[in-house]
Amino acid sequence: MSRNTRITIFFTVLGLAGAAGGFLTWRLFFAEPPAPGGVAEASPVALAEIGSRRPDFRLRDLGGTVRDVKEWDGQVLAINFWATWCPPCRREIPYFIALQNELGERGLQFVGIAIDDREAVAEFVDALGVNYPTLVGQADAMEVGRSLGNAFGALPYTVVVDRQGVMVFAKRGELSREQAEEVILPLL
Repeated sequence: MSRNTRITIFFTVLGLAGAAGGFLTWRLFFAEPPAPGGVAEASPVALAEIGSRRPDFRLRDLGGTVRDVKEWDGQVLAINFWATWCPPCRREIPYFIALQNELGERGLQFVGIAIDDREAVAEFVDALGVNYPTLVGQADAMEVGRSLGNAFGALPYTVVVDRQGVMVFAKRGELSREQAEEVILPLL
């Protein structure tokens, strides 16, 4: 086999591998899975055990204080995993802020968990006026995500927990305001 033929084969295989990798990445992180009968979306990335108790966890907030998820027991809890470098995350946060303003008094509590650099998160939260607790972490925050069903660390990822501490909804990928209202309003 000539050198040119080997080079052509090499780049062809490399291109096919890249295309397959790109497709799998798109499928895992961006394609919408078919929704089953309930409100949760099941996929390899969103595997929260809907109907099971929310696991306990503790993470540091932007000020360095350790926060325990138990402090929000009795409220409808929307836990959102995000990062400053994630465009869909950045798009959904403004309506999470609005929903917290509108529904907080009725028992809704958003909690953001940023998997990012603390300084970048602090700047972003300040600039946007985020009005709900923001916890920050790296491996520890990803472990919390896994315990809530985010097996592959997809961002954004949102879990909604009812007042009894039961996980009722999980979604990987961007959550629209309409989807959030559809899940949250009946729980208030």
